[in-house]
Amino acid sequence: MQRILIPKQRAALLDKKRVGELEEALRCRIEIEEGNDVLIDGDGYWEYVARNVLMAYGRGFSIAEAMKLLAESYFFKYLNLKDSLSNDKQIRRIKARIIGSNGKTKKRIEEFSGAVLSVYGNGVGIIGTEDEIEIAMAALRILVGGGMHSNAYRAMELEKKKKTSSHFGV
Repeated sequence: MQRILIPKQRAALLDKKRVGELEEALRCRIEIEEGNDVLIDGDGYWEYVARNVLMAYGRGFSIAEAMKLLAESYFFKYLNLKDSLSNDKQIRRIKARIIGSNGKTKKRIEEFSGAVLSVYGNGVGIIGTEDEIEIAMAALRILVGGGMHSNAYRAMELEKKKKTSSHFGV
């Protein structure tokens, strides 16, 4: 059995019908206690998958996006901005840089990497294959560090070239 916390506003959206659908798809019993305390009970593998799906959902992804984690080739990564930034003002500024004007930066990172991003709370969630996550992370590291957007895009290009050449043994 596993216990996780998800934000109360996200937990509040999980009605009995939705929880039932999740239990069926994730082959686990899921119980929401005290507003945002989630209990997951099932086979070890399915508990692990359910935990990842519910963590991704709690970090702003839709259920449909989070369910991509049912595929063995998809992973969830969470970049907690509090780990590298000291105050809420800095976190808001970096989140704005990652999202960009009218969402353009976030969309560009998603289109180029193939990963899906969620900027929510104090962090950035990423769902994708291992390579997609690494490509997106190349840009995020630069943006979080205060680097220029053009450098973030260039870093993604370099990471993608590196991934492509390593897959072909070059």
